Amino acid sequence: MHEDANAERRRLKAADDGTEPWREWGPYLSERAWGTVREDYSAEGDAWRYFPFEHARSRAYRWSEDGLAGLCNLNQDWCFALAFWNGRDPILKERAFGLANAEGNHGEDAKDYWWYEDATPTGSWLRWRYHYPQAEFPYQQLREQNAARGKDDPEYELVDTGIFAGDRYFIITADYAKAAPDAYAMRITVENAGPDPATLHVLPQLWFRDMWSWGRAPDIEDAVDTAGLMITGEPGRLTATHPHLTASLALFDGSGAEPVALLCDNETNAAVLFGSENRTPYSKDGIGDHVVSGAATVNPKNVGTKGALHYVLDLAAGERREINLWLAAESATLPDHAATLAEREREADEFYAELTPSGTTADDARIMRQAFSGLIWSKQFYHYDVHRWLRGDPAQPLPPDHRGHDRNAGWDHFWARDVLLMPDPWEYPWFASWDLAFHCAAMAEIDPGCAKEQLYTYLSQRYQHPNGLFPAYEWDFDDMNPPVFAWAALRVHRAVGGDREFLKACFHKLLLNFTFWVNRKDEGQDNIFEGGFLGLDNIGVFDRSRLPVGGVLEQSDGTGWMASYCLYMLEISIELAAQEPIYEEMACKFAEHYAYIAKAINDCGLWDEQDGFYYDRLRRDGDEAVVMRVRSMVGTVPLVAAIAVDADTLKRLPRFTEHLAEFTTRRPEYARAITRPHAAGGIVFSLADDVQASRILQRLSDTAEFFSPHGLRSLSRYHLDHPFSVELDGYTASVDYEPGESRSGMFGGNSNWRGPVWMPLNYLVYEAIRRVGPALAVTAHPTPNVPDVDRAGFAEELRQRLIGIFRLAEDGTRPVLGPVGTGAPETDAAMPAESALLQADPRWRDRPWFFEYFHGDTGKGLGASHQTGWTALIGSLIRNQPSGFPVR
Repeated sequence: MHEDANAERRRLKAADDGTEPWREWGPYLSERAWGTVREDYSAEGDAWRYFPFEHARSRAYRWSEDGLAGLCNLNQDWCFALAFWNGRDPILKERAFGLANAEGNHGEDAKDYWWYEDATPTGSWLRWRYHYPQAEFPYQQLREQNAARGKDDPEYELVDTGIFAGDRYFIITADYAKAAPDAYAMRITVENAGPDPATLHVLPQLWFRDMWSWGRAPDIEDAVDTAGLMITGEPGRLTATHPHLTASLALFDGSGAEPVALLCDNETNAAVLFGSENRTPYSKDGIGDHVVSGAATVNPKNVGTKGALHYVLDLAAGERREINLWLAAESATLPDHAATLAEREREADEFYAELTPSGTTADDARIMRQAFSGLIWSKQFYHYDVHRWLRGDPAQPLPPDHRGHDRNAGWDHFWARDVLLMPDPWEYPWFASWDLAFHCAAMAEIDPGCAKEQLYTYLSQRYQHPNGLFPAYEWDFDDMNPPVFAWAALRVHRAVGGDREFLKACFHKLLLNFTFWVNRKDEGQDNIFEGGFLGLDNIGVFDRSRLPVGGVLEQSDGTGWMASYCLYMLEISIELAAQEPIYEEMACKFAEHYAYIAKAINDCGLWDEQDGFYYDRLRRDGDEAVVMRVRSMVGTVPLVAAIAVDADTLKRLPRFTEHLAEFTTRRPEYARAITRPHAAGGIVFSLADDVQASRILQRLSDTAEFFSPHGLRSLSRYHLDHPFSVELDGYTASVDYEPGESRSGMFGGNSNWRGPVWMPLNYLVYEAIRRVGPALAVTAHPTPNVPDVDRAGFAEELRQRLIGIFRLAEDGTRPVLGPVGTGAPETDAAMPAESALLQADPRWRDRPWFFEYFHGDTGKGLGASHQTGWTALIGSLIRNQPSGFPVR
């Protein structure tokens, strides 16, 4: 790193070197902890119902905490978040509201409007924004209206209630700037956007994660003795002492104001929830009940384990007010408050200016910055000890006897207490396997040290099963996600400038996982792989993890992923062999294993010569195999399994080169898989040869099939008029093109791969074409009537269309925010009120969200609304503008 590196780069280096703990505090508090598997101790395993939203204000969490614009330390000993009250709501607005899975007509669904506006990797500068209605929040109306709607209906959103009419809402912005690793200068800005005077109660809250209510001894894990922790309050100040902290922590007003301090305890109100005796008269909901109804539920002695400073702001129409706070260790030296905020924002500007390519438009630069910022806000504290969860806690009701045979029962070794990158801090407040690999690839662009630590953590023995499997996601660790961590490890390795020890550590753990796949997911031991749903949820005619009929589903994507796995392990082996020749043997192993897979997928029925596409195939004993002729991303994954090895590399690895020659001479039937010519000499390893690739790319580039104005659809639009249907043993199922929300209840109905655009696979297709495009493009087609595809042009057009989802178009709208009206009453009547507001008002329009997936025809964002996990890949697409195809 250069000595003149910007300030944030210097902080990152100090954090990576261990000289200053700049990552110790950060935005690690989830937006939702209720309704998670960790908190589910029910007999039936229904996490949403066991710990619903209504319980969250009154019931202590066992494993983690949640809040709005939240902060905590790495161990989540303490938590900070904001709460609000508009004088009309029945409860404090302490956490974002949303529907549980069964309540939404398309699965779980957040119903508040907030943004992760800005962030630097160390959390030295953070900005969060929220639009809070001035009328009573319509909790029940949102539930009832969505419950009355079916799968064919759009979701009923908060704006559809009319609550934002006349701009009657508050714009709340939270700015946090680190003066030191243990000191935040905070500015809470509140604006009355409406035409009338309005009052807002603002309650910055500081509390301890409950580590004491579970009957564990203080010396076990993170349990603490309650005698050693306390928050005390006085006007304008909260002071917290905790046995895990070396110094007291203070939250206090930075401008001399003296808001009232309110204190209660972060413990369950058992009397209200369960009709049993409370451990404290001032339970977790005490501050809320006191503010909303004046109840005597805060401790008059001003002590507790949860505290708030209570500000009451009377705002004229259009008026803006600021609250200035410090959150700091008592030992910290505090500089000027306003200067700290200004300096950190300026440093954030410098950091992102350095990342932004020259010639990038201001709009693209802002999209990139917000995408990476959302990724940083997605770093969340995650605590889950399966051994203890299965057995329960001594001071709590024990789980049912069958718990030891239920969900995640085979993962007794799993223990996590880490800050992890999560897909979406509200909808998916837990890690997910293949999501995390993409998160790390995006994070490597801005904070390679963090990305490296994420992979170290996930690949550790605390997570990986003894059989080699990596846990999929909290709801079912045993499920299968695509094996993309070798790809991620290479990305991170290169981002940190080459870290051989890191790459070796990853390689050895990945070897165990690769062996698991070979042993467990190749039913016929013929190099055709299964794997189940593989993250693609309802893209097939039935749940691919639970077949409704007998047989084995041989999967094009499963086989494609495994070929890709081979090739990335081959790349890692080549990288390591540069200094340690022993890894040439591993390169030989993976090249040969890849050849077996390549021959199998092309010669054993998954490649369809008639259609020029890869399909899944259901193999049944004694019957002819049934080909699932569904043109979807399943058949595109084999295109991703491609790398190029140049002539210089082959010269540098003589044993590897000799092995390839010997292998293809001895087994000429495999020569086709590994003797494809390279434009500059060398070898292209690719499942699809030049002709096959061109035939697939013809479909991908066809606007009547995959190529939408906003990227590649996950299912060909061909199936809109030509649904695929199959009937087996009296069971009938079909697949048709669904560009928007899913009409299927499969996987909870909240995830749709039957048409929408998904960022991760679009990104991999784009990257694969860039990676090997020139090498494959040089071969003349031996098959007539298969025209070449301008691969470079197609890749760049795909990149532009994906970025265009978020860009401000010539008509002044952003596709991600939904279609606008045409001016015709018969069409405008059906236009969602949400799109009309978001597209018309710059206060909304210029703050796009980064959704889980996007409508296959319009580009409108769908699914989880804050998925700047893998959708942060858009930042990488903006940042890495191609200057031609790189050839390795």
